[in-house]
Amino acid sequence: MIEYPLEWPPESAHALSIHASEVVAARSMRAIGTIVTVAVTDASVVDKALALLAEDLTTLDRACSRFRADSELRKVELTSRDTQCPIGQLLFDVLEVACMIAAQTAGTVDPTTGAALDDLGYDRDFDEITDTWLQRGVKPEPAPGWWQIRLDPEERSVAIPPGVHIDVGATAKAFAADRASERISKAMGCGVMVNLGGDVALSGPAPRDGWAIGIGTHSSTPLDQVDLVLSVFAGGVATSGTTGRTWVHNGRRMHHIVDPWTGEPAEPIWSLVSTLAPTCVEANAWSTAAVVWGDDAVGNLAAQGVPSRLVRADGDVVEIGGWPTAIDLEPVKGMVS
Repeated sequence: MIEYPLEWPPESAHALSIHASEVVAARSMRAIGTIVTVAVTDASVVDKALALLAEDLTTLDRACSRFRADSELRKVELTSRDTQCPIGQLLFDVLEVACMIAAQTAGTVDPTTGAALDDLGYDRDFDEITDTWLQRGVKPEPAPGWWQIRLDPEERSVAIPPGVHIDVGATAKAFAADRASERISKAMGCGVMVNLGGDVALSGPAPRDGWAIGIGTHSSTPLDQVDLVLSVFAGGVATSGTTGRTWVHNGRRMHHIVDPWTGEPAEPIWSLVSTLAPTCVEANAWSTAAVVWGDDAVGNLAAQGVPSRLVRADGDVVEIGGWPTAIDLEPVKGMVS
């Protein structure tokens, strides 16, 4: 179970008005199959901040990509054969966090769903998926289980049984957002917001009235077209959904959040789930788990005290756990989660 500080959610996480005079510099680019953005409170360092983010994401892709035959993760899957193999610190950290999240969500967010995603047609970078490549008729199988990944922290090694195909996409993206925002903030000496395709991490001093974060189906949605805008001062914000990243496979509409117990896409009870947490990794864990939980999500998130906003497939909205009130859409700068 993820434990929150006694004062979570902090009072400062509640939405406030944004002053149009507040200047925040931002840069965006496309990387790791999504739109990524960095914003800083010191406009003079924004280009350096983007360069640091690009460096982090290049390193992450080489270590953890499910779609690169030359990634460290793919290589160790092929060579381990259930024996311990030494790995780099970044890959070890990502796998450790993925297994921790799997344990804390009782297996709901499981990193061994890679084979299921491949069988559903998501076997390459999302930008490269076309319906003509997806006529296989393979029935996905349940995930083997995160406990099959055996990590040895003393040797910094991992053992992966044959046939276990790992996907750390969501967790690694949130981990990278936390890591990059902290690194950039320390290097640049300013407040930083990093958004990796809907996974938002905040570090350093926030703007006077907080970071304006839009909640929408796509991270590329213009700020004036999002569902709502929040003002957040610290921690992480994550949004997961069943309508933003979809494709057609053998005549069926698919999405990328897999139920590990069936190997199929989770039932689309919720079109969008957004959560607040002390870190982006934790926020992402809850938003992803909520999609898999379906009708049980409201009770489970409420029991954990997670500030959440859930949108049903029919458009009905449920807000729990002290979810902050939206602010008015004004000419402000921000990001979409």
